[in-house]
Amino acid sequence: MKQYSDFSRIIHREGYIFIISFAAITFLFASFSAALGWIGFILTIYCAYFFRNPDRFTPVADGLIVSPADGVVQRIVEATPPPELELGEETMIRVSVFLNIFNVHVNRIPATGKILALHYNPGKFFNASLDKASIHNERQSVLMETVDGHKIVFVQIAGLIARRIVCDLEEGNDVSVGSRYGIIRFGSRVDIYLPLKTAILVTEGQICVGGETILADFKLKKTSEPKFEKR
Repeated sequence: MKQYSDFSRIIHREGYIFIISFAAITFLFASFSAALGWIGFILTIYCAYFFRNPDRFTPVADGLIVSPADGVVQRIVEATPPPELELGEETMIRVSVFLNIFNVHVNRIPATGKILALHYNPGKFFNASLDKASIHNERQSVLMETVDGHKIVFVQIAGLIARRIVCDLEEGNDVSVGSRYGIIRFGSRVDIYLPLKTAILVTEGQICVGGETILADFKLKKTSEPKFEKR
């Protein structure tokens, strides 16, 4: 799993080329027109804002699953996991988090455990808010086993204007909850699949903060309050 430099913990490294390009275009525009220069300046600032990579305070306790992304819980349904992971037809609970163009797009690990399988699936670019995006859109699927033995799946899904999914994971990686693992450029969605008996702690329409909001708890009765760690 790739490590993040101190600077890329402020601005994700995927944003460097865009910010530099917009800054250069702004300088060029400003030499012709002050108005064009201001437009370029605003676009440059937005680009830096889009690729921001803030620290988060992750709840750490046995059995907790945190949101892998910022955004709104769009749907909570029973669904079969992506077929490329070969988990069969047994359904799981799917929690879908939709990211708009103003959300932080850096994605985070939902639980501590081990990465078992990765699969990139090229596809279409339907609006990520549509349910069919889980099936037809370009996606990066990840299967992991948590430290308490539960298999879960999380999926980065490209949206209508997203054109690049970045996943820094490798099979066999040991990962920690809340750690950064990738980014989806521009509007997109992240699905997470959990066993059917999992206690879901969010509702549709709820706003999530990646690496902080608790989506679910494998332990129905909490034995201790979670700690919070800066990740």
